[in-house]
Amino acid sequence: MKGINILFFLSSIWALSSSLDTIPVNQPLTDRGTIISSGGKFKLGFFSPGTSGKRYLGIWFNKVTVQTVVWVANRDSPLKDTSGALNFTRQGILTLLNGSGRVIWSSNSTRRVQNPVAQLLDSGNLVVRDAIENYLWQSFDYPSDTFLPGMKLGVDLNTGFRRFLMSWKSTNDPSKGEFSWVIDLHGFPQPFVMNGSIERYRSGPWNGRGFSNAPSLLPSPGYNYTYVSDQEKISFMYQLTDSSIFARVAMQLNGVLQLSMWNNQTQNWDGFVSVPADNCDIYGQCQSYGLCNSGNSPICRCLDKFEPKDPTEWARGNWSKGCVRKTSLNCQKEVKFSKYLGIKLPDTRFSWYSRGVTLNACEELCLRNCSCMAYANPDVTGTNEGCLLWFSELMDIRQFGGSGQDIYIKLDSSELGNSSRGKVKKLVISLLLAALGLLLALCLILYLRQKKKKDRNQQHFSKGRGTRSPEMFCTNESKDEELDLPLFDFETISHATNNFSLSNKLGEGGFGPVYKGMLKDGQEIAVKRLSRYSAQGTEEFKNEVIFIAKLQHRNLVKLLGGCIQAEEKMLVYEYMPNNSLDWFLFDTNRRSLLDWPKCSHIINGIARGILYLHQDSRLRIIHRDLKPSNVLLDTHMNPKISDFGMARSFRGNETGAMTIRVWLHVSGVCSRRKIFSEIRCI
Repeated sequence: MKGINILFFLSSIWALSSSLDTIPVNQPLTDRGTIISSGGKFKLGFFSPGTSGKRYLGIWFNKVTVQTVVWVANRDSPLKDTSGALNFTRQGILTLLNGSGRVIWSSNSTRRVQNPVAQLLDSGNLVVRDAIENYLWQSFDYPSDTFLPGMKLGVDLNTGFRRFLMSWKSTNDPSKGEFSWVIDLHGFPQPFVMNGSIERYRSGPWNGRGFSNAPSLLPSPGYNYTYVSDQEKISFMYQLTDSSIFARVAMQLNGVLQLSMWNNQTQNWDGFVSVPADNCDIYGQCQSYGLCNSGNSPICRCLDKFEPKDPTEWARGNWSKGCVRKTSLNCQKEVKFSKYLGIKLPDTRFSWYSRGVTLNACEELCLRNCSCMAYANPDVTGTNEGCLLWFSELMDIRQFGGSGQDIYIKLDSSELGNSSRGKVKKLVISLLLAALGLLLALCLILYLRQKKKKDRNQQHFSKGRGTRSPEMFCTNESKDEELDLPLFDFETISHATNNFSLSNKLGEGGFGPVYKGMLKDGQEIAVKRLSRYSAQGTEEFKNEVIFIAKLQHRNLVKLLGGCIQAEEKMLVYEYMPNNSLDWFLFDTNRRSLLDWPKCSHIINGIARGILYLHQDSRLRIIHRDLKPSNVLLDTHMNPKISDFGMARSFRGNETGAMTIRVWLHVSGVCSRRKIFSEIRCI
C-alpha cells in the first residue's frame, strides 16, 4: 500500500506538469491531474457536478467558460472523495481506482496489443489504440447524455451492441436518468425519445435527407448528417462544416433533446433546435388516424374520410380513442387509396420496407394484402423507388405542409366514388343534381326577398348621413366600396345577450358597452354596441367594419357579423374567454399567471398580427390604437388584435399620408388652459 501511495504521488507531479493528450502506461492520473486534447478543445479529469461532493471521471469542453461535461466514465459508480486515480495498464486497459485500490470502472476491451496508447482526441473521444491507430476501445461507443459531432449512434446488427443517449438523473447526479434517445429497429428503423418505456417523441424514418418527422433538423450550411442502414449496422452521425464551432446535442433532464452551439459573445449555449417543440410533437397526441396541427384550435382533428371513435369525448378534448374510418374496410369489397399531402409519416414500427420498388408496384402490394393499411415512398431525394407498407392503425400523424410527405391510405371504394357503377345510378345522380339546382334557385329567391325587406327596415341608418344603404361602408379617404357583411336581426342579438343584461356585460370602452351572448346553436359571441353618446361615431363604426371584415389572420379578432336597425349599430365578434391583456397586466394576482413562455407566446402573436397588417394583408393598415385593452386572449391565451375604429389603410406604394381626423383621449374633466397636458393624440 505504501508503494501505491508513492506511485500516486509521483503520478500527481507528472499530471500537474504535463500537457500531453495521452495517459502513459502505469502512471496514474490522479484527482488533481488532467489531460487536454492536441487542439485544446477537450479536457479529461475529475469533477463534482453541481453541489455534489462526489467525484467522477469525465470529459468536458476546455475552451468553454461554463463547465459542460459531455462524457462520464463512472456515472453509476461515483468516488466518495478525491483519492481516486485513472491507471492505464500495459494490456491496454483503463482502470479507475478508489483510495483503497479497488477498481470501480474499467474499459472493457478484450483485445491485447503491444505498446497500447490511451489518447484524448480533439473530437472529445477518449480512445485506446495500437501503434497504427486501430481502436481497441473508445468512449464514443459508450455515450452519456451528449451526442458530439463525429459520434455514431445506432445498433451493430451483428453483435446487437447499441449506442444511445441517456439523460442525467439530476444536475447533481450524472447517473442514468429517465429519458433516452434510441433508434428503434422494429419495422422501418426510427429514433425515439423515451421516458422509461413510454414513447415521448418520434423523429420518424430516414427520408434520404433527414428524419422525416423533424423538418427543422434538415441539413444546413453549418452541419450535415450521415445515415447508414445495411446488413451490418444502422447508425446516424452529424458533422460541423466549421471546426472552430463548439456544438452538442444533449438529452436534457426534462426529456427535451436539444442541439445547441456555444456563443463566444454571450459566453453561453444558444439552443438552435429542440424536440419535442410543441404539443403535436408529443407521441400519439391525436391517437390513431388523428391529424395534429399546432396552429389550429383544437389541435386535433380526424383525417378526411375518418371520424372520432367516441364523438362525445372527442368534442371535450379527450382524443385518447382516436379516429376510425367512416366506412369500415372489407377485403371482400373493392378498396381504393386516398392521397394525404404534407404530413408527418405515421409510426413505422409495424411496417415493411423494400428498396427498388416503384410507387405503382407498392400500391399493388398493398392492394393484395388485406392487412395493409397504407403505403408511401419514404425517400424525398427524387427517386421513385422505395416502398413502405403499414400493417396496423396509423399513429402519430401531424400536418407539416410543404415540408411533409405524402401517404396513400386504404379506404372503402364508396368513400371515393366507383367508376364501375351503372348508367341507372348515374341517371339518379343527375336527377338529384337537377332537383338540388331547383331547390337552390328557390332558396336564392327567398333570400333576395328577405334581404330586400331587411333593407327597408334599416333605412334609418342612412338618414342625414348620405344616400348609401346600410351595406355600403367606406373610409373618408377612399372611394365607395361594397362590403358583404352577414347581418343579424336585433331580436337575435337581444335574445343572445339576455336583453343586454348587466350580468352579461363584459366591459365598456370609447365605442360603447360590450356584452357576452350565446346564439341558439350554442356559439358564444361578444356584442359591441355603439352608444348614441359614444365619443366614437359612425365613421369609426364604418372604419372598423370595412377593415376587420377584410382581414383574416389567427392573431386578429374575427368579425362574425353586424346588426343595424334604426339607431342601433352593433358588431358581433367571436368571444374571447380570457378577456384582454390589460386584465392580466394590471392585476397583481392575475399578473403572476403570465410566466415567460406565455408572455413570449403573446408577444410573438401580437408581432405576427402587426406584421400581417403592415406587410402581408391585401390592405396595408396602421392600427393607430394598439394597447393592452385592445389585445384579446382566447382559451389558449392566443392574442387577437381588436378595435380597428382608428385604423388607417395605405396603398401598396405609400409610406405616409395626411388625415383631417384627429382622435383625442381626454383624461377626466379639464379646463381649456390645461387641456394640452391631458390630451394624447392618436
